[in-house]
Amino acid sequence: MNNPGMAQLTPRAVILAIVLAMILAAANAYLGLFAGLTVATAIPAAVVSMGVLRLLGGGTILENNIVQTGASAGSSIAAGVIFTIPALVILGYWDDFKYSWVLVIAGLGGLLGVLFSVPLRRTMIVEDPLPFPEGKAAAEVLKAGDNPGPGLKLLAISSVLGAFIKASAASGMRMIPDSWAMAGFFGNGKVLAYFGTGLSPALLGVGYIVGLNVGIVVLSGSIISWHIAIPIFNAFFMDTDPALAAQTAGSGAADTAFAIWNAKIRYLGVGAMLIGGVWTLFALRKSLASGIKSGFAAARKGSGKVIAETERDLPMKWMLVSLVLFVIPLALLYQAIVGQWMVSIPMTIIMIVSGFLFVSVSGYLAGLVGSSNNPVSGITIATILFASLVLVFLLGGDSPIGAVAAIMIGAVVCCAAAVGGDNLQDLKAGYLVGATPWKQQLMLAIGAFSCALIMAPMLNLLAAAYGIGAPTDEFPNSLAAPQATLMASVAKGMFGGDLPWAMIAIGAGVGAFTIALDELLKARKSHFRVPVLAAAIGIYLPLELMVPIFLGGFLSYLVERKHKVSGDGEDRDHVHRPGTLFSAGLITGEALMGIAIAIPIVLSERADVLALPDGWHFGQWVGLCVLAMVGWLLYRSGTRSSGIT
Repeated sequence: MNNPGMAQLTPRAVILAIVLAMILAAANAYLGLFAGLTVATAIPAAVVSMGVLRLLGGGTILENNIVQTGASAGSSIAAGVIFTIPALVILGYWDDFKYSWVLVIAGLGGLLGVLFSVPLRRTMIVEDPLPFPEGKAAAEVLKAGDNPGPGLKLLAISSVLGAFIKASAASGMRMIPDSWAMAGFFGNGKVLAYFGTGLSPALLGVGYIVGLNVGIVVLSGSIISWHIAIPIFNAFFMDTDPALAAQTAGSGAADTAFAIWNAKIRYLGVGAMLIGGVWTLFALRKSLASGIKSGFAAARKGSGKVIAETERDLPMKWMLVSLVLFVIPLALLYQAIVGQWMVSIPMTIIMIVSGFLFVSVSGYLAGLVGSSNNPVSGITIATILFASLVLVFLLGGDSPIGAVAAIMIGAVVCCAAAVGGDNLQDLKAGYLVGATPWKQQLMLAIGAFSCALIMAPMLNLLAAAYGIGAPTDEFPNSLAAPQATLMASVAKGMFGGDLPWAMIAIGAGVGAFTIALDELLKARKSHFRVPVLAAAIGIYLPLELMVPIFLGGFLSYLVERKHKVSGDGEDRDHVHRPGTLFSAGLITGEALMGIAIAIPIVLSERADVLALPDGWHFGQWVGLCVLAMVGWLLYRSGTRSSGIT
């Protein structure tokens, strides 16, 4: 445990965190609009912090932790904004991004995410701890930096390896692709087979940290989508959607599989997420109530029992006051949109209830598979669906403003969920290094609001340079903004359009079955469990993301079994320390390089600015061999002496 008097929330740490948060938010905004993904920034920020503070005379491990906490808000706010707010431009409601509106949505949404996640800390980190792989990896990075030695050397080697492979991939030099896949039609085109895997070392590292159980569950969800649902739809139901059939006519097997998944099958994951989110909140009701109760008790203890510095959250009474202050501007914003208090008040209530519900779900998901793989867009779709159902009743199914109102609710909830899950990930790292929770919570709030200050100008800059949404004559290569386009489609579909309700209902059924199976395993005291939200992740996200997570979990299992055979497997965390450090380095290196690659792309306005000539493009089989090599190195690092500190 660290000295409680050790420097944490210092002015230099706060300033460095804000600067890093803004830079990382800008980079993630472009990457998210361009490629539909964002890169985790907590671990890269921790690495940068250790280097900068060392140049300034050295920083404590808790100062570095504060910096990574505040800087990690960059990816969270960027994700929350780019997944939703561009939908307002795509729907034609805005011609450009209104500064004050974006600031209110992103800034207050992020602050609500911090507030809603405070009572979850005790539940998910202390009383019933979840793995929080990236939080754990961040803690390992901080510990290695605080005590240089073999661990820091291992971390540096794997970071360089992860960075080089990322630079060599499709977004950089294009020497190897981002994924490997095989697909084909059989039986006169009726049978569609598809298999693939991502070639990301970071996903392999995430899988190693979360372990085999979660790896099996998320891969099983993907198997439901890609090896059962998609082939069935292609064989028997393609004729029910003439537009999709026309879109895929003449396409290859892989393109057809992705088109079916994007238009239909991913909604199975939305349904499973809906039922899983409600169930998760219900299952956690006692722990959540205990966390809130203990928070109030801590607030009343003033002159009574002294609370340990490592257990001090933001005071509950100030949280409630802040909640009211943050909600009022959002209620006024909703009133400005619909012009009816009988509608804007229910919108505000939906936002608050959905916000707390999905911050809880986001925190749980981040605890299972990490913030990078947390399907916040799926959570937001669920919010927009629920909000739209209420708004259809209040405004009517043909309301011209209904879709916009639903997006406005979803945008706040998306920012809150992204920040809330990230906050708990950071609090896990802080818990492992002996930090003070309220200082981290305050720092994340500062970082989130700082990022919100620059989002509207950044979005306007990108829109002016590239265009956002579908290609036009003026912007033939516009930024696709895939998540925001999906949000716009869902909201518009509720007010005069179509949604695959049958898929959502089937997905809810799959979620209910998964819950029943997990409860059966729980009753039998099985070590293997089937968390419904982990299964929903696998259903909702592409197969390529789940396969390397499973492979990393399998490597973790092999390492643990080898240590048990050799008699040194009693302490799992101690056994996995070298492998966890190696995994943390892979995540760090890939994330840092992902951000670095964004800079020349933005400056040159060319996505292929770093691409090497055609003779240097080696194809997916070479990429698969590279991933296999990384897996072998990860296994070797995990099976070496576990005495690294």
